Amino acid sequence: MGNIVTDILAPKTNLKLKIGLYFGTYNPIHIGHLAIANYMVEFTEIDQLWFVVSPHNPHKKKTNLLDDYQRLEMVHRAVDEDDRFRVSNIEFTLTKPSYTVDTLAYLNDKHPEYDFKILMGSDNLENFHKWKNYETIIENHGVIVYPRPGFDKTKYNPHPNIQLTNAPLMDISSTFIRSAVRDGKNVRHYLPHKTWEYLEEMNFYK
Repeated sequence: MGNIVTDILAPKTNLKLKIGLYFGTYNPIHIGHLAIANYMVEFTEIDQLWFVVSPHNPHKKKTNLLDDYQRLEMVHRAVDEDDRFRVSNIEFTLTKPSYTVDTLAYLNDKHPEYDFKILMGSDNLENFHKWKNYETIIENHGVIVYPRPGFDKTKYNPHPNIQLTNAPLMDISSTFIRSAVRDGKNVRHYLPHKTWEYLEEMNFYK
């Protein structure tokens, strides 16, 4: 099981390599997450994408959120064989509740050789102005947005550091998968195969 991402890429030029940070609880990670991640590294400026697994917020009810390291393991099993992707548990070690701007400050200090970009769905973009120090994130890092169902980018006039993409719409959610598992449905093709095997082995969400 991996720890905080370190020493992943060696810069090939004087330009900083661009790392896309894809935050999520991944409860569980599914093919929709991977499709978006694949688009980001192939069709945007991103050189590599890090799946940043969000820890349980101690100030919120846990409900059906799996243990932090169980979710981390599912993501590792999903992407470890793809060199374009990495998995990070960086927020497990930071003060909770964790804020993206604080995570970025830590990563900038630890990895000055990288240029970090935030990846988010258009549903999060609509509430981005409520994030802690969101102006700092935009100005110092920039945001790359993938569309969610119902989003009309023609009606949105973003900041020049916010890039709207034409990534495919993925109308699939972890909530749907958890519900289907509870109902005894076979969800094997909604998940990366090794993740599905782990989910079945551990009887998660049943």
